[in-house]
Amino acid sequence: MERASYASDPARSRGREFALEHQTARGPRSDFQRDRDRIIHSIAFRRLRHKTQVFIAPDGDHYRVRLTHSLEVAQIGRVIARALGLDEDLTEALCLAHDIGHPPFGHAGEDALEQAMDGHGGFDHNANTLRVLMRKESPYCEHLGLNLSWEMLEGLAKHNGPVANAPWALAELDAGFPLDLASHASLEAQVAAISDDIAYDNHDIDDGLRAGFLSLEDLLELPSLEAQWRPIVERFPGVAAERLHGELVRGQIGRMVNDVIAETRRRVAESGVRTVEDVRAVGRVLCGFSDELRAEERALKRFMYQRLYYHPEQMAAAEQATKVIAALFDAYRADPAALPPRWLAELPEAEPQRSRHIADFIAGMTDRYAMDCYARLFGVVPEGLRNV
Repeated sequence: MERASYASDPARSRGREFALEHQTARGPRSDFQRDRDRIIHSIAFRRLRHKTQVFIAPDGDHYRVRLTHSLEVAQIGRVIARALGLDEDLTEALCLAHDIGHPPFGHAGEDALEQAMDGHGGFDHNANTLRVLMRKESPYCEHLGLNLSWEMLEGLAKHNGPVANAPWALAELDAGFPLDLASHASLEAQVAAISDDIAYDNHDIDDGLRAGFLSLEDLLELPSLEAQWRPIVERFPGVAAERLHGELVRGQIGRMVNDVIAETRRRVAESGVRTVEDVRAVGRVLCGFSDELRAEERALKRFMYQRLYYHPEQMAAAEQATKVIAALFDAYRADPAALPPRWLAELPEAEPQRSRHIADFIAGMTDRYAMDCYARLFGVVPEGLRNV
């Protein structure tokens, strides 16, 4: 596919925060390919394999976690980017990195850290993604962070749109390496954002059915899914319904992807953008669902919140997870000597930096490491966290 004029071009990157990085030949890669590879080889990315996607600390090997979700988002993102003539490497890198800032136990862990950090600037997982990649993940001798390209960092900061009131972590980073937070991001970042929606909208259905928290009968209450189910049954007569679930999910993903490609092409043509800077300045999102599919997708989200995300067993596990994170934060605040040696050695004396340092440590934990730390501190293994 020929590169579109409005695609991000690695040859015209705005550069990296630390320009004096030693140039060692490590293969013929573009700047955006280097970004992707740095994400894949990072410790923070590897930790995603033990961080909650929907189900907290699942025992089953077939449930999605943050790592597998990120890989699935990247696959969808590359398909859309290729069809639109965008930079596939930047899109993939953004997809792979978008959830790196999530703490253990998913949104329950984030809510607990937000409450614990009340008075110290709060906690935001998206801003924490930038904090991890720009300051905390530091495998190089020349500088802090992974030193990713401006386009990569901009896309992570603004993939959900312009940032009017940046939380402290993002504001602090932006002051040192401005990311033009008031504008929209590149189309590659917009593709990453909607690929995230497509992935979790549909793969959460798959996991919900597997766990028994959703039933096919429940899903078919949605007219859009019922309309897709009928031809599947007609195409595969006599096949058990459980085997047809995958057909439903795959068909739904394909339908959404095709809709996004067609709608984005329409918006791009209508807007008249010619360059990536035009995309940033146009003042609206160019990558998205058509009005019809957006309405269906919103109905699906409402359904998923009612039937899956707010399922009583999910809420009970989330309540326990919140207690674990809150207890860890309080324990480390009361007795910093309980921190690992490196984290203790780097602990600031003054607030809010002291609390933020402790929050950094907890936010980087995997689900199982958080439970291990809790067991060491309190002498008991936290119960009620595994709900599948």
